[in-house]
Parts: sequence; structure tokens; C-alpha cells
Amino acid sequence: MPTLPENIRGILADLDGTLYVGQTAIPGAIEALHRIRERGLGIRYLTNTTSKPRSVIAGQLHQLGLPVEIAHLYTAPCVARDHLLAAGMVRCHCLLPADVIADMEGITHVDTHPQAVVVGDMGGGISGEALNRAFRFLLEGAAFFTLARNRCYRAADGLRLDVGAFTAALEYGTRREATLLGKPAPHFFRAPLDDLGLQPDEALMIGDDLESDVGGAQAIGLYGVLVRTGKFSEEELQKSSVRPDVVIDSFADLAG
Repeated sequence: MPTLPENIRGILADLDGTLYVGQTAIPGAIEALHRIRERGLGIRYLTNTTSKPRSVIAGQLHQLGLPVEIAHLYTAPCVARDHLLAAGMVRCHCLLPADVIADMEGITHVDTHPQAVVVGDMGGGISGEALNRAFRFLLEGAAFFTLARNRCYRAADGLRLDVGAFTAALEYGTRREATLLGKPAPHFFRAPLDDLGLQPDEALMIGDDLESDVGGAQAIGLYGVLVRTGKFSEEELQKSSVRPDVVIDSFADLAG
């Protein structure tokens, strides 16, 4: 296990690329999760995945043997729902699969006069038509939110464009900037920290995304751990202004 500050009492962990890749758990990740619990460390799981509802994500993790409780799983759509409801924005046009929209209890998806446009991952449903519809709503004055700014993610067949790429297209076309509701927005990290009852300097964030996982976490005072799995890029690490507190080979290294 890497040397960590003595006051670390909790862990925030990314999922895709950190605990698993494709349909396979990272070697040693299951054992590491058990060891973390044995040492009495609290752990919560954060993901910008917006293509699946929380229940499906939890079910898939269990199939991989990863003991993740659904109550400890923080997804961008669920965190976004709380923000939208607090702002009184219940009529939204969501670039999301129908079952993910259903996860956002209290939010109504509309195709006319939305209060807000919420950009997520529609998977195979993304199209020029879908982007143009959202584009027109934004020109009409709808509030503009995105669930992530990730450029890409690693699927079983290789890297694919992620939500950030589609958000950037709408920003360029509308000359507007979207408000981020997923990682690395500060409130996305604070929600699980509050659940654990910890201050930022008492926890670490571990992930494979240098900007969204490590940089975002460090910005509010978390200890940032980067793994050399998933979308990790040595070239990006060398070029980036984000400097992880520690870089490890994989999540398994936390087993100690």
C-alpha cells in the first residue's frame, strides 16, 4: 500500500477504469475493498456514468464480485436531480436514456419549453437531431447543465467520446457555458464526504481520470490518487498541470 497521510479515514473511489474495465474487475480490486473495510475505512463510490441507472450499475458491480452497496453509490444524474429540484427546475430536456431519467425522481423530461437542458450520455441514442433539438432549446433560453466534462472513456472496443465532447459542441454553437453538475464539480465530492462525516483532508479520491477525479478532488482539499488503469495516459500525466499526490499501478495497491 502506498504511504498515505495518517489522518486519512475515508476513500472516494471512481468506478469505470478504477475498479473495473469493460466486464472485468481490476485484478486485486475485490480483495482491496475487503481489506479497506477490515481496516475500518469508510468508502463511497462516485461515477460520472450517465448511460445506466444506479440500480443497473450496482447490479453489474455485484456480478463482477465488487461488494458495492447501492446506498453508497453516487451517480451524476442522482446528484444533479438534487441540484435541479433545489433550483425549482423540474421540467427538463435530458439527453439521457429513459431509464436514467426515471432515476431522477421529481424531474419531468419534456420536449417543449423546458426550463433546462441536461446533457448526459445517450449511448447509441445520440444523434445530430438530438443535439440540434437541445441546441434550439438553449437558444430559446433554457438553463444549460452538463453531467460531465470527461473527454472520453474506455469501452471494451476502445476509447469512445464522452459527455464532455457533446457538451463542448453545444457550448460552441450557443456561445454559452454549461454548468457542471458531475465530477469535478465541488458539490459532487462534498455529498459523499458529508455522508461519511469527514472533512476533505481526511479522505482520498482515487481514479483514472487526471482532471475529473484527481484534479477536482484536490481542488477542495482531498488527497488525490491516480491509477495506471482505465484511461490512464503517461503522456497526459507528464503534460498536465494536475499533479497527483501519488500514482499507483492499480486499486489493488490499496490492499496493503
